[in-house]
Amino acid sequence: MVMLAFSAVANAGGYLTNTNQSVLFLRNPARDAAIGIDGVYSNPAGVIFLDNGFHLSLNIQNAHQTRSVTSTFAPFAFGMNNNKQATKLFKGVADAPVIPSILAAYNTNDWSFQFGFAVVGGGGKCEFEHGLGSFECNVALLPMLLGEKLGVNGYDADSYMRGRQYYFGFTLGAARKLNDNLSVYGGLRMLYGNSNYYGYLRDIKLSTANAGVVKATDYFSGLSVQAFEAVGQCTEAAKQYAAAGLAEKAAEYMAMAEAYGAQAYQMAALGKATENITLNCDQVGWGVAPIIGVDYKAGKLNLAAKYEFKTRMRLKNKAANSESADNIAQLARFKDGGSVPEDSPALLTLGAQYEITPALRVMAGYHHYFDVDTKQYTKNLIGDSNEYLLGAEYDVNKTLQVSAGVQKTNYSQTDAFMNDISFNVNSWSFGLGVGINLKKNMKLNLAYFQTNYTDYNKQNPNYGNLGNLVTTVAGAETANALINAGALKGADTFTRTNRVLGVGLDITF
Repeated sequence: MVMLAFSAVANAGGYLTNTNQSVLFLRNPARDAAIGIDGVYSNPAGVIFLDNGFHLSLNIQNAHQTRSVTSTFAPFAFGMNNNKQATKLFKGVADAPVIPSILAAYNTNDWSFQFGFAVVGGGGKCEFEHGLGSFECNVALLPMLLGEKLGVNGYDADSYMRGRQYYFGFTLGAARKLNDNLSVYGGLRMLYGNSNYYGYLRDIKLSTANAGVVKATDYFSGLSVQAFEAVGQCTEAAKQYAAAGLAEKAAEYMAMAEAYGAQAYQMAALGKATENITLNCDQVGWGVAPIIGVDYKAGKLNLAAKYEFKTRMRLKNKAANSESADNIAQLARFKDGGSVPEDSPALLTLGAQYEITPALRVMAGYHHYFDVDTKQYTKNLIGDSNEYLLGAEYDVNKTLQVSAGVQKTNYSQTDAFMNDISFNVNSWSFGLGVGINLKKNMKLNLAYFQTNYTDYNKQNPNYGNLGNLVTTVAGAETANALINAGALKGADTFTRTNRVLGVGLDITF
């Protein structure tokens, strides 16, 4: 019960397709109609318009991201280390020190044979050193439920969560020039997904009026033993009163025995629920999908389009979870040998580039992600995601080139989709950088890319679905009464930060 939040872990990074597969993208994300070696990903049909020969792009990116959730829930004030505050900041740090990519093409007359390798999804790990609000709220509820009955007036727990996800993409394809203005492309991309989710909630403690600070599982187990002993004493007393012909007194003690029995089972359940819980699950899977593209040149204007089909992914679990985790229904999706759907959405990109002067080019792009059609998002998304891109590139001289661009990303998520382990919020991104021609056939690319996110606010009258826990501990009537009175309401505010540095080398042989 205290680990309800783990049910959302599988989505960590799932609502993400990495389009930053080259440093040229970091310099200017609006590359959907650009003619360059980075077109192996962004505009594969246009790569055929490069000179004959072998073109190679080697790229390394360094990304740093934070994910912050400001959670408000009145029982957090019972936390022994929360300074009586009902609002807490839970911050995750995601670092990807090295994100590599390789793009290659061999052009010969009217054909271009292409290969690409990149991290097309995920790309690092995110660590919440102090867990998440959806973890802690389950423990925070105990003082509110048991304060009057057992004198519980505070809590503490050691909570931690880490998720790691990598989707490696390998692309093979070919473009053909149909005439001097038109080309087409067809290819295949294989995705290999590898994830690990590790977390725990352990050493749960309670502050009590009578016993001081105690380990929760020992405290509840001890109360359970005492209640069972009381059951035996009351039952024996009832028998003695019945033998003496005192039926009313016998009935009174039998009722007491039943009440102690219910308390004994309740305390035993709480003792079991507050045991240390550990989740450690590896997930591996793969899938293949086709890609098609077209590029049309009309004088100074270049137009391009690309469609990546949906990749069906099913990740297989290899888990070494604690026994307590295996017994929780919400963690069934992480049991050893299980399978998790994790489709990569279909993607349509459209782009245009116009050459204002021989040295100055402007470009625009549009991305549409068919998220609703993927297995994991259908129930909780209102619609698909969209991105809008603008950029420019200028040749300062024969040696130096500068570029910059912006990208607007809009998601169509609902409150049901947003949770504190896996979330995305609308954003503005900008990239800028330089290209330096080291030699006639060799260019060094340097870039910086940053994303500024908006906040997403979520109100929940049944925070963390705690009504289920209250029903188990105190009954459905009490749970409904607490929800109706607003005692279980809570709120989360989601936001992120993202910064990327990149260095790349483009070579032509």
